[in-house]
Amino acid sequence: MDRLDAMTVLLRVVDRGSFSAASRDLGMPLATVSRKVNELERYLGTRLLVRTTRKVALTDIGASYVASARRILDDIDEMERLAAGEFHAPRGELILTAPIMFGRLHILPIVAEFLAAYPEIDIRLMLSDKNLHLVDDHVDMAVRIGALRDSSMVASNVGSMRTVVCASPKLLAEHGEPKSPERLTDMPCVSFESIAPVSAWSFRAKDDKRTLEVPIRARLAVTTAEAAVWAAIQAVGITRVMHYQCAGPAREGLLRIILAKHEIEPRPVHLVHAERGALPSKMRVFLDFAADRLRARLKAL
Repeated sequence: MDRLDAMTVLLRVVDRGSFSAASRDLGMPLATVSRKVNELERYLGTRLLVRTTRKVALTDIGASYVASARRILDDIDEMERLAAGEFHAPRGELILTAPIMFGRLHILPIVAEFLAAYPEIDIRLMLSDKNLHLVDDHVDMAVRIGALRDSSMVASNVGSMRTVVCASPKLLAEHGEPKSPERLTDMPCVSFESIAPVSAWSFRAKDDKRTLEVPIRARLAVTTAEAAVWAAIQAVGITRVMHYQCAGPAREGLLRIILAKHEIEPRPVHLVHAERGALPSKMRVFLDFAADRLRARLKAL
């Protein structure tokens, strides 16, 4: 059995949604397509596809195998083109991930531009506030906001992001604008609790050498930044989010950023990918294309 050939056939079945459609695309008898996939499953000792009368679906193991097979075939294609010394337009599927709101506001516009410039590259953009594992989740490149913990990742810094406190003009008119972080203990707040309950907010102390933890009274606790920003606009309370999450309402005068001189150090923003040998051209061109554009967008905030 030619495993690479079997992988190619399997991917075509998955992409086209049926054995018959893959057979037509490949110009290969339907029986041959079915046999190659069956041989691959027997070789692996597991079922990759669930077959029905109308379509096929991947098993959990099949989904993982297909993602790896796609990556392997892309890498082989890249090596062959480099060895031949010929120029070919980058092609293939690129899998990206970014935080939900940041991705919608800042990555999606860049992706749209990129797709227009590189018609042979397709992108799957996975928006999640959970940091997906690049290898286990078969992700090519990710946007990370904050300190990087995984030393095996290759990172390109594209800027930084402030963590800000903001409130509606109406609420500040009613309660007064706090001049120090400690004043927040007496004011209504909206906490953004993405993982665990938040009982205090961090600020830079006056001596700039330590962090000040200020207890807050969360009148409302929510699990998304968008909900926290909306509640702050409605004067429910003061909230603390990353700058990009409230930049629009702040520009429109719906929110005011307060306590700016007490903000903690801005968090770094990186484009990261797993450490590997020669970077596939689809990843290299995206990194070159996206990095400068993302830096410009972050500077403009």
